[in-house]
Amino acid sequence: MTIARTATPSTARAINDRLALDLLLERGPLTASELRSLTGLSRPTVADLLERLQRAGLVAPAGESAQLRRGPNARLYALVADRAHLAAIDVRATGVTLAVADLTGRTLATAEIPAGPGEEDFAARTVRALLAAAAEAGADRLHTVAVGAPGLVDPATGALNNSGNLPRWHTELLAALRAGAGGPALDGAEVILENEVNLAGIAEHRLGAARDRDTFALVWLGHSVGAAVVLDGRLRRGASGGTGEICFLPVPGTTALPSATGCEGGFHSLVGSVAVAELAQRHGLPVPAATGPVRRAELLLRDAVAAGEAAFLDELAERIAIGAAAICVVLDPGCVVLGGELGRAGGADLAARVERRLARLSPFSTEVRAGTAGGGAVLAGALLTAGDAVRRDLFGGE
Repeated sequence: MTIARTATPSTARAINDRLALDLLLERGPLTASELRSLTGLSRPTVADLLERLQRAGLVAPAGESAQLRRGPNARLYALVADRAHLAAIDVRATGVTLAVADLTGRTLATAEIPAGPGEEDFAARTVRALLAAAAEAGADRLHTVAVGAPGLVDPATGALNNSGNLPRWHTELLAALRAGAGGPALDGAEVILENEVNLAGIAEHRLGAARDRDTFALVWLGHSVGAAVVLDGRLRRGASGGTGEICFLPVPGTTALPSATGCEGGFHSLVGSVAVAELAQRHGLPVPAATGPVRRAELLLRDAVAAGEAAFLDELAERIAIGAAAICVVLDPGCVVLGGELGRAGGADLAARVERRLARLSPFSTEVRAGTAGGGAVLAGALLTAGDAVRRDLFGGE
């Protein structure tokens, strides 16, 4: 026999508080009457929760509504944005991009730190840049720092396992952050490590091309290639954090096979930025003289789409479809998003070509979309992840 359980008064208060805080986060300042209308709660309950949240330093009056007469009913309430600050870090082999935001997720300061060859102090330099950005944002302390990095992130331990040839400073940076090496601003901060493509998948799911999808796969096209898998609204990581490491996928069209320690010869060798530039040259297309292989491939792909270079785009789409088909026949996601710098550069044109070729390789109907978050998706996903962690701590609930 199932016994119905009634929420205790403290549980009911926590649920109501979280409901009101989520509404203030999503919609901005609201009046008490608007909160009553949106929550269905009574006048006394809303009055009590507003008083409680103000005492906790989470909510404060924020002026009056122009639509209402002056008085208590017109008073607006808003989240106290500087109640907590968070940071996001996108770690690449070529350097770091970081951002500091407030409780509402509004970015207050950013920094880019390029990594030169053989920099022994790069981890320390990155921590100093993070502290400077925090100071610029007016943050005495960072509540949570979310870091996106290439490689396998063990879901049980949070350790970064090098699946390629990552620079040593990647692990040194993580160690410095977790040790609170920056002093009071980092002391006690929660450090969340996540695979970079998984963070990009979170960004595309909540802000980008897959907002209307609970199940989809993101294929990241940048310096290398990776995937993020979201099934039934949940990001899937696998037993060792390796879900989506399709750069290692053995595929036809390469001259070798990948190994446990290197993805050369795998899917990476077909659609990584260097391979895309080489394919363009083989089709007689000029490769822009830009700094870095990703930027070169991004610019040439945009030029190819604008010029209607069908032969090049068709062959590239054929290559991408090979890796996408492997995902589709195993997971049947129904939707594949082409993300990263190259996915965004190829846009709807490249996505449509991949979709047509994928239809010939997979028995399942799969929509292919161009990502909208681009190369900034990793940082955006890290901000979302850090913000979720902060609000779980301050707001309560899941």
